[in-house]
Amino acid sequence: ADKDPRVVELILSESSEVLRCVPGVIVVVHRLGYVLANAGIDASNLEPGGDGQERVLLLPRDPNATSAAMRSRFEAHFRRRIGVIVSDSIGRAWRMGTVGTALGVAGPPAVWDQIGTPDLSGRPLRTTMSAFADQVASAAVLVMGEAAEGLPVAKVGGLQWDPVKSDGTLLLRPKEKDLFR
Repeated sequence: ADKDPRVVELILSESSEVLRCVPGVIVVVHRLGYVLANAGIDASNLEPGGDGQERVLLLPRDPNATSAAMRSRFEAHFRRRIGVIVSDSIGRAWRMGTVGTALGVAGPPAVWDQIGTPDLSGRPLRTTMSAFADQVASAAVLVMGEAAEGLPVAKVGGLQWDPVKSDGTLLLRPKEKDLFR
């Protein structure tokens, strides 16, 4: 992998399966179920530790629980319906660049099932399931930035959604439906 052995050890400890390894990248199934390069481990925007050693950032242990706890606190404080999405920027296998992706979701639907809804011509949609939380996360990244902007939170307004019991695991394609593994 041509990587620091300590980082490789972290990648493997955060993963349930290694899918591919090339110089600089280890593609894995993360313990949360996401297929990611290097288990989503990132050194961006982190200063070295007090001992001068490089530090890295791991994905949250339970992003759905984090989203739910934040939602509960925000709703109690602001006394209104609020949805919370914990996200990260990830790359996609078949596209260049990164996009915001929902890891944890509390409140809004993670996936908006539009199957059966009529299109503009009145034909029922057959396969359309929008990754609603991913779309919100990606829009938020445009405001938060991915480099030195230092804005960890964005408020996204004007969206229509009904509160549902949903979380980020609904965005994961089951392995038996994955066409590439």
